[in-house]
Amino acid sequence: MTGGNLLTDHPALYEARFPDLGRLAARWTEDCLRRHGAGPRVLDMGCGTGRDAAHLHGAGRAVTGADLSEAMLAHARAHHPGPRYVHADLHGFDLGSFDAVVCLDSSLLYCHTNDQLDGFLASCHHALAPGGLLVAELRNGAYFLGRTDLLDRPAVDAFTWQGRTYRSRTTLTVDRTAQLLRRTRVWTTDDDSPPVPQHSAWRLLFPHELRHFLAAHGFEVLELHDGPGPRTEPSWRAGEPPGATADGDRLHLVARLHKT
Repeated sequence: MTGGNLLTDHPALYEARFPDLGRLAARWTEDCLRRHGAGPRVLDMGCGTGRDAAHLHGAGRAVTGADLSEAMLAHARAHHPGPRYVHADLHGFDLGSFDAVVCLDSSLLYCHTNDQLDGFLASCHHALAPGGLLVAELRNGAYFLGRTDLLDRPAVDAFTWQGRTYRSRTTLTVDRTAQLLRRTRVWTTDDDSPPVPQHSAWRLLFPHELRHFLAAHGFEVLELHDGPGPRTEPSWRAGEPPGATADGDRLHLVARLHKT
């Protein structure tokens, strides 16, 4: 193993680690889009390997998948064809006109600063037709108010791919000054390669704070709740209505750009 980001730099390995055979996140997203009458043009920001973008394409939508990782985009083009895949920065982009912007798996929380979050939402405002939707799924910063269950001990995981076993030890810490949830993940394998530490962070964004940013950029919040969703326990099932609380460790957002 080498430095960089093991999973992001190796998309096939990423899909082996997170198989998502039922495309739950994409099906939840399509349900949101249908319930709120979104048009067919969809931008999937932070599309990763392209699995969700391809599912939305298969549902009849004209999808553009955007990501900062060229490795992810190359994998998406080769293994999940249909959408248009482009290189773009979450913090500011101009990729055309859309009826919905989708941002799943906490991608929005890579906006670490207020300026970066403003840049993302301003870009969404510019990209969306009047009445267009923003659909996002992300960690809930409010979950960490008084809770330490995700911080108390490292999470240990292992999986085997192509005959090689990968083990990870993941530690989460709260950086209160920067308002970030920092993650350190150390990878080891069964071939005596040196351990590889990798670092990342998400913005600890709180529900009322998110509502304020959205309103400032011309969005009306239609749904903001902790579940059910594609990564909750129990997970979302087709036909389930949105929840009414924001207490769990995930947030699910649907917001509409004002028509005037």
